[in-house]
Amino acid sequence: MEIERKFLLKNDSWKKIASKSIHIKQGYISTNPLSVVRIRIADSKSFLTIKGKGSNISRPEYEYEIPLQDAEEMYNLFCQHTGLAKTRHIVEYKGHIWEIDEFEGRHQGLILAEVEMKSEDEEVILPEWIEKEVTGDPRYYNSNLAKAD
Repeated sequence: MEIERKFLLKNDSWKKIASKSIHIKQGYISTNPLSVVRIRIADSKSFLTIKGKGSNISRPEYEYEIPLQDAEEMYNLFCQHTGLAKTRHIVEYKGHIWEIDEFEGRHQGLILAEVEMKSEDEEVILPEWIEKEVTGDPRYYNSNLAKAD
């Protein structure tokens, strides 16, 4: 089960406390209202992820590491028009790990922060660099960003 909230940022002050950066390219084999199937290549690791329809901030998620060569082949065969590239920065803040994605290509300039939680009612202290929550806004779902022209 994935439980996360997503936010737009107001500034880049988070950069001074980022501990790690990972280049990600991902594409979508399937996107429909009930499920999303994604290939993600993150530096030298790759994953097949299946996400189900959620409610509130939770949704079922199954993620499996797969061989890099298989991921590259699947990406090239099935994801030609659904690709995204971004750099993910890892930031620890007040007991939570934040993943901050700086998008590339046609979404250059878009920066989103996600925080995963253990339960829907878990309290998260928002950093000063957070501007606005966009958790339920489908415009900011990666699968929709991958389809956008």
